[in-house]
Amino acid sequence: MIDRGRRNILGIEISVVDYDGVVTAVIDAARHRRALGVSALAVHGVMTGALDPEQKYRLNALDILTPDGQPVRWALRLLHGQRLPDRVYGPELVERLCAAAERQGLSIFLYGSRQLVLDAWTANLHRAHPALRIAGTAPSQFRALTREENIRMVERIKVSGADMVFVGLGCPRQEAYVFENRNALSMPLIAVGAAFDFHAGLLPQAPKWMQDRGLEWVFRLWQEPRRLWRRYLYLNLLYLWFVARQRLGLDKAWHENTRHPTVAKRLG
Repeated sequence: MIDRGRRNILGIEISVVDYDGVVTAVIDAARHRRALGVSALAVHGVMTGALDPEQKYRLNALDILTPDGQPVRWALRLLHGQRLPDRVYGPELVERLCAAAERQGLSIFLYGSRQLVLDAWTANLHRAHPALRIAGTAPSQFRALTREENIRMVERIKVSGADMVFVGLGCPRQEAYVFENRNALSMPLIAVGAAFDFHAGLLPQAPKWMQDRGLEWVFRLWQEPRRLWRRYLYLNLLYLWFVARQRLGLDKAWHENTRHPTVAKRLG
């Protein structure tokens, strides 16, 4: 198990962890009813914080930010000499957490995406993990919740008896939701984005050889070019430029400004 604390990548404090380290932390928090905020961050997630001080504040206030994308894992090695055997990929982390929850008799709640996706994923979970209890599901509203709606959602999750929540609202809304609600819920909240569609069987994953070489973005861009072109073509190049500048010691004060002094606005 690897858990070596956190390291700064573009001002975002990425956790130097492996799958076992994250699963152990989540299961322990779930068993002891302890708040825990987790997000699996690829390049896009890192850049949402690098370009927005309020989102940077939210991200760095979470407990675990896994290196979901290979370029994030590589930056840990380039900038800090931290070598990991693999990235901690959101969909794989979800699968391992579901298996661990089944073994431990813990229940899960699925919050996000569309009802069609939730129904398909629930059916797949029943087949793959027949002893796993799904305490409840709730689709995204695809907009910011009002304060009253958010309170009702928190109560709905509490009443369900869930021990952990998978949050799939899309980045950066899902990280904002975890930031705003983890203490109110006193359980692990794990932001995992596209894992909902992948595990529902409605969105194919890139071949492993592409994932291992950091080319998953090419596969996803080919699938959804109109939606993802800016995220991958513009932000990927900007990420490489920023990482290079951090490696050269430029913009040092900017990269070290990991916490914004003001309270972040709600996105939930």
